[in-house]
Amino acid sequence: MRVEAYNQVQQLYQPKKVNKTRQTGSASHADQLQFSSLGKDIRAAQSAVAGAPAIREELTASIKARMQNGTYKVDNASFADKLLQKRAEMDAAYEEMR
Repeated sequence: MRVEAYNQVQQLYQPKKVNKTRQTGSASHADQLQFSSLGKDIRAAQSAVAGAPAIREELTASIKARMQNGTYKVDNASFADKLLQKRAEMDAAYEEMR
């Protein structure tokens, strides 16, 4: 083993001396933080959503009852039409973004 190589490796792992900065009196200004109106609007929307229930029981209760009774029927043609319509809307929105 070469002694020079050992010394070089040892220098890498030795703690480095940090120069201390001296303070030159007190700070002349305080830091400030301002939120944009968009940021405030986003925060207000997040608060409103956080307070809302995840499932709107008044809308789902009747469907749930019909499913449990076995009387809930899905019109396949209507479902397919709505699915294709939604896909077309998503494709159009994607094209606008590009």
